[in-house]
Formats: sequence, C-alpha cells, structure tokens
Amino acid sequence: MIDDGSEDLFGGFWPFMRRFFLLFLPLWVYLLCWSAGLNVLVSAIIAGFSVSTVAIFEKIRIKSESQTSDVDNVIK
Repeated sequence: MIDDGSEDLFGGFWPFMRRFFLLFLPLWVYLLCWSAGLNVLVSAIIAGFSVSTVAIFEKIRIKSESQTSDVDNVIK
C-alpha cells in the first residue's frame, strides 16, 4: 500500500475535513455566486471548479510537509 501522507495533515483530522469540504464547498460557492447575481449556469460551473481546490490544497500541503521532513527520512 502506498502512503500518500494525507492522513498526517492537520493532526490526522484531514480525511474528515476533506470529506466535509468536498461535500459543502461547492454548495457554498454556488450559493455565494447565485446570491451575487450571477447566472445559474455560471454559478454551477464556478462551484464545480471549487472541488479541485481541495485536491490542489492537499497536494501543496503534502509537498511542503514532505520537504520539511526530508531530513528525518534518512534510511540508515
């Protein structure tokens, strides 16, 4: 099994936060865009793009934490 390190983010709380954000972030973004007066279709497209921000954030966090802990990963 390959360990991607995502379960170590935010003290092990990231998998729960990720599920929460993947479910509710597009809904929040859609409602914000819709209440701002954008077209329903445009609001839905922007909300769909907001899902990828969760994955991008996770990838950046894992990369930054793995770079800072490279010194600890020395095999002896």
